[in-house]
Amino acid sequence: MAYATTNPYTGEVVKTFDTATPEQIDAAIAGAHERFLSWRETPIEQRAALLQKAADELRENSREYAEILTLEMGKLIGEAEAEVELSAKILEYYARFGAEHLTPRYIRAEGFGDTDVAIVNEPLGVLYTVEPWNFPFYQVIRISAPQLIAGNTLVLKHASNVPQSALAMEELYRKAGAPEGLLTNIFASHEASEQILSDPRVRGVALTGSEGAGAAIASTAARNLKKSTLELGGADAFVVLEDAEIEKAAKWASFGRHWNAGQVCVSSKRLIVVDSVYDEFLAAYKGFVAELVAGDPLDPATTLAPLSSQKAADDLAKQVELARSEGVTVEEIGAPVPEQGAFYRPTLLTDIPEGSETSQLEFFGPVTQLYRAKDEDDAVRIANDTPFGLGGSVFSTDIHRAQAVALRIDTGMVFINQPTGVKADIPFGGVKHSGYGHELIDLGIKEFVNEKTIVVSDIDGSF
Repeated sequence: MAYATTNPYTGEVVKTFDTATPEQIDAAIAGAHERFLSWRETPIEQRAALLQKAADELRENSREYAEILTLEMGKLIGEAEAEVELSAKILEYYARFGAEHLTPRYIRAEGFGDTDVAIVNEPLGVLYTVEPWNFPFYQVIRISAPQLIAGNTLVLKHASNVPQSALAMEELYRKAGAPEGLLTNIFASHEASEQILSDPRVRGVALTGSEGAGAAIASTAARNLKKSTLELGGADAFVVLEDAEIEKAAKWASFGRHWNAGQVCVSSKRLIVVDSVYDEFLAAYKGFVAELVAGDPLDPATTLAPLSSQKAADDLAKQVELARSEGVTVEEIGAPVPEQGAFYRPTLLTDIPEGSETSQLEFFGPVTQLYRAKDEDDAVRIANDTPFGLGGSVFSTDIHRAQAVALRIDTGMVFINQPTGVKADIPFGGVKHSGYGHELIDLGIKEFVNEKTIVVSDIDGSF
């Protein structure tokens, strides 16, 4: 596979990179393993200090890092700067709380004292991390910060269209004082995953990406008896009940569907509105979407970015044509988008047949599915009629009611009165075809540590 920086706004191929050879991959794994042997013995205070220095580096050079994101995948500069800050907050979180999350836990067991049975957290070793292009820094930091504080080392395979972002993450840790081998970027092909996961020095893999990529990596990991975590696609339900603040819900829906040009796993992709407020919501929603301005992602006035590539825009267009062929009503909203750049005009899909292929798809871009629900129960039914289960939202002025509805939605995360959010100190993870495993807080650390039991006994040998 070819690694290249192609500006989504201009179409210019800025820089290309050679794909890693098997020998280079082996050297990267060897270096990561050698570093692990010393890093696991490094005091946690020193690990934490490194993470804090990395956070400081991101903040001190925020604009420089943000421009890399905008160059490679077209992210709005304001959203790029927000991603840099979120990454810094994650690093800072683990610098502050990592030691606490890794503290040994003592359990009560019959016949033993209060501190005789301990569960200690030991790092596993070299981890393989496969990351996507839509949040090129955040995704790397989300896995590397908890695992580096735990004492693991990482070999990174980033998406082929964000190679400079991958190199920036490697350099970030180096600038923070990391020794060689702590996080090593490799421009590996898809086929290289077999070599990497069959290597006994590699102890696990974390992937964020498509269902197909997740299935392939999980299968390879399973054959080699390696732990895996997967964060895959999503088709988040955005449920609006009749007692919601409709204007607020519509504004949040427009934002939740179109931030990062709609290229977010936890984007509000399926708006489900109860019948009594459907028309009011629809009018408000279309009004907010029509205000979006497509243009140069470096221009602060731009509010709708291009997609990450022309291929991404073309693939989205094919999905919309499939929807049209299934009888879905397709409506474009707002002004036409510029011909220059990988833009896609915001599109609304309504009258989606139950059981259709369209109803089961994830649209990764500014395409909205809108459903009219009879009532609350029908809204929950529609929300659960999807192979995905990553995030979701419920809008209601009755918080207890909204919480009760949230419990009925089969998904990993539900936010009340806002779209699914991403925070440094809130766990992230899904169910069903959205993957398995969690990231962030203590859950993110524990995915790749050996929770070893150590028992102290004074039993004399008789039973």
